Amino acid sequence: MKPALETLLARLSLEEKVMLLTGRDFWSTHALPRIGLRPIVFSDGPSGIRGQTWDERDPSVSLPSPTALAATWDRRIAFAYGRVLAGEARRKGVHVVLGPTINMQRTPGGGRHFEAFSEDPVLTGELGAAYVAGIQEHGIGATPKHYLCNDFETDRYTVDVRVAERALREVYLLAFEVAVTRAGAWLVMSAYNSVNGVTASENELLETPLNSQWGFDGVVIGDWTGVRSLESARHAQDLAMPGPDGPWGDALVKAVRAGDIAEAVVDRKVLRLLRLAARLGRLDGFAPAPRSTLSTVDPSGFAREAAADGAVLLANRGVLPVDPAGVRRVLVVGHAARHPRIQGGGSATVLPDRVVTPLEGIRAAFPDAQVDYLPGPLVEDGLTVLAPHEMTNPATGGPGVHARFLDADGARIHVEERRSSDLVWFGGDAPIERAATLELTTRYRPDVTGEIRFGVSTVGRVRIEVDGAPVFDRVIEPVGTDLGAALLAAPVESVALPVEAGRAVDLRLTHTPRRAETGLRGALGVRFGLLPAAADDDRLIADAVAAARDADLVVAVVGTKKQLEAEGHDRTTLALPGRQDDLVSALAAANPRTVAVVNCGAPVLLPWAGEAGAVLQMWFGGQEMGAALGDLVTGAAEPGGRLPTTWPARQRDVPIFLVEPVDGRVAYDEGVHVGYRNWLRHGRTPAFPFGHGLGYTTWEIRGLSAPQRVHPDPAARLTVAVEVTNTGGRAGKQVVQVYAARPDSTVERPRTWLAGFGTVRLDGGQSAVVDVEVPVRTFAHWAGGWRFEPGDFELAAGFSSADRAHRTSVRVG
Repeated sequence: MKPALETLLARLSLEEKVMLLTGRDFWSTHALPRIGLRPIVFSDGPSGIRGQTWDERDPSVSLPSPTALAATWDRRIAFAYGRVLAGEARRKGVHVVLGPTINMQRTPGGGRHFEAFSEDPVLTGELGAAYVAGIQEHGIGATPKHYLCNDFETDRYTVDVRVAERALREVYLLAFEVAVTRAGAWLVMSAYNSVNGVTASENELLETPLNSQWGFDGVVIGDWTGVRSLESARHAQDLAMPGPDGPWGDALVKAVRAGDIAEAVVDRKVLRLLRLAARLGRLDGFAPAPRSTLSTVDPSGFAREAAADGAVLLANRGVLPVDPAGVRRVLVVGHAARHPRIQGGGSATVLPDRVVTPLEGIRAAFPDAQVDYLPGPLVEDGLTVLAPHEMTNPATGGPGVHARFLDADGARIHVEERRSSDLVWFGGDAPIERAATLELTTRYRPDVTGEIRFGVSTVGRVRIEVDGAPVFDRVIEPVGTDLGAALLAAPVESVALPVEAGRAVDLRLTHTPRRAETGLRGALGVRFGLLPAAADDDRLIADAVAAARDADLVVAVVGTKKQLEAEGHDRTTLALPGRQDDLVSALAAANPRTVAVVNCGAPVLLPWAGEAGAVLQMWFGGQEMGAALGDLVTGAAEPGGRLPTTWPARQRDVPIFLVEPVDGRVAYDEGVHVGYRNWLRHGRTPAFPFGHGLGYTTWEIRGLSAPQRVHPDPAARLTVAVEVTNTGGRAGKQVVQVYAARPDSTVERPRTWLAGFGTVRLDGGQSAVVDVEVPVRTFAHWAGGWRFEPGDFELAAGFSSADRAHRTSVRVG
C-alpha cells in the first residue's frame, strides 16, 4: 500500500523540511531520494518556455504575447496556447511554467502591459483559466502571477498599493479566483509589492481568500527574491526562490526550535510541496494527476494561427484584404519590418531559432510582385547585438563568441562557445559566483566603413581591446535598485571605433561583475553590439514617400523600441518613438493604399489612424508574426482580434497613466472603475474602445434573450442567447460581448461592465445563436460578502463596449 503524504512528512527531520522550502538553485527544488522526491524544475513563461538556461543554443518557440492572446477573446485558442507551452515544457525538462501573468492592465503605461491579458477581470479570468487548464491537463503545473496588484513596475519591490476591499474582490482578485476555482491552478506566485501596508509574501490575502475561501491546496511560490524575511514563513507563503540562499533556512529552524514558529506551520508548507510533486509525477509511489495525451501540435503553425487570430483591424477604408494577383509592386517601410519586436523585454523573453519578419512575410505573400524595402526614420536608438554571421569564434572558427570564466588567480574554470553577443546567465552550469572575471573574444567583421559606436550593456567593470589595444576601461553602475532590470536591461556605454568594411578586427571584452547581495548573485548579463549612427530622418522619409507614389501597396510597420515595454520600467509616453508618425502621415498622403502595421504590446497613440488606408495592430506577434501578416494582408486569414484594452487618441485623456508613488504608496482611488469603466465614468471618448475590432465581413445582431428573473445565488449562472448573422459574402469571426448595467442603482457601480462573451465563426449569410454564460455574481457587489441589490439589471449585447444597442432586462431577487 502506498504511503500517504503525511506518512512521508513524518519521516522528515525539521532540517529536511525547512530545506525543501527554499530552492536548490535558480530553477529547481531540492530532491530527497530516501522518500522518492525528485527535483521540480521551474521556467519562466508566459509566451514561451526558456528552460533552465538563457541560451541561444537551446532555442524556444516564441508565441504571440499575452495581450495578443487576450485579443482573440477565444477560450479555445487560450487552451491550445497552454497545450503548446506544456509540450515545450516537456521538451525542455520543465515541470512548472511560471505563468500566466493575470494582473490588471490598470494603466496603458505599465512596463509589463504586454505580459498581462486585459484591463477587464472577466476577460482576463476566462482566458487565464483556459491557459491554465491547457497546461495542467497535460501534466505541467501552471502558476498564475503576481498575487496581488503588481500592475506596474515603478518601485515594484517596495511600493505599497492601497486598495479598497471591494475593488480587490471585484477586480484584482477575480482572475486569480477563476484560475483557482475553475481551472484548479497548482501554484500561485506572490508579488514583490505590498498591499494595504503588508508585503505580498506576508499578506493575509494568501490565506483569505486564496486558501480558506477558494480551497486552494497548491503551492504559493514567491517571485524570485520576493520572499525577503523570516516573517513570511509565518504566513501562507510556501516556497522561496531562488536557492540555495534565502531568508528561511537556519533562521526558520531556530525559530521552530525556540517555539517562536509552530512546526505545524512548516508541515503545512511541506505537505503542499509534496502534493505538487505528486501531481507532477515527481514523487515515487504516487500517481501523477490525470493528464491528457499531448497530441502532435506544430508549435510554429499554432504561433502563426494565434498571431492572425489576435491581430486587430483597427480601421479599414476598403484596402484590406488585397488580391496578390493585382499587385505589381509593394513597398515595405519601417525599422520594425526587418527587425520586429516579437516579444516584450524581461523575464518573458525567450530565444527562438528563427523569426519570420514582416518583410519576409510580405515577400512570401506576394511572390509575383516586386517587393522593395526602405528603413524609414531612425527608431531604435539602443544597443543592437551583433548577428552571428558578423562574428567568428577564434576557438572554433564558427560563428559566435568564445566565453571564458576565470577565477581570482586568472585560471580558467569554465568555457562556453556561444552564438550570440546577447548573453544572460540565470541558472545553468556556469560558475558565476566562483568566477572573478568573464572574458569574451570574437573576430568582428563590419559591413561599413567609417566610425561606429560600439556599445556594451552590463553592470560592473568592463575593459575592451581591439586588435590587442585597449580602447575602453570603465565601471558601469546600475540605475535604480531593481535587480531584475539591472540584469536584463543594464545601462549602455559606448566607444567610437574606426572600421573598414570587410576587414575583421579582434575583440576582447573583459568583465569584472558587480556582485549582488541577494539571491541574484548567481546571475549575470552582458550584451555588446552597435549603437545607431546619426540619421537624416527628413531624407529617409522623403525617400520612402517617393517610392510609395509608384507602389500598388505600401506596408508601413511601426512600433516601440527595445527600451520601452520591458520588465522593470514603466512608460512615460504613449507616443511612437522617433518620427514614425510623420512617416505614416506622409506615406498615406502619397498613396491611399497604405497599410499601417502596428508592432507593440500595449496601446500607443496613432494620430494618423484616420489617414491610413488600413490600420492593423499585430502586437508582439511571436516568431511567426511576419507569416501571419502575409496571411492577413492577402485575406488568407482574417484579423480575428478585438481590443482587450482601451486605446486613447490623446495621452491626456487616459484616466490613469503615470504611476507616481507618494511616500512609497500608490492609491487605487478609482475603486472598481478600471479601464473602459473609468473612461465611461469620466465621459471621455477613446480612439478605439475596449472590445473594438473589424473583420473582412459584416455582422448583425438579430435577437437577444435572457431569463426574466434570477435568484441571487453567487454560485449560479444564467445563459444569454444572442442571435447573430454574418451578413457579408465571406466567412468570418465575431466576438459577441454582453455587458451589464444598473442605471438606477443605490450602489456605486460602473456605467457598464463586461458580463460574458462568446466567439462565433460563420460563413457568409449564415446565422447562429451564441449562448453566453453569465455568472449571477455579475449582479452582486462586495460589502463584507457578496450582496445583491434587488431590482432590474440591464443586459446589452454588442461588438464593443461602445456598441451595446441590443438590450434586455433581468430582475434579481
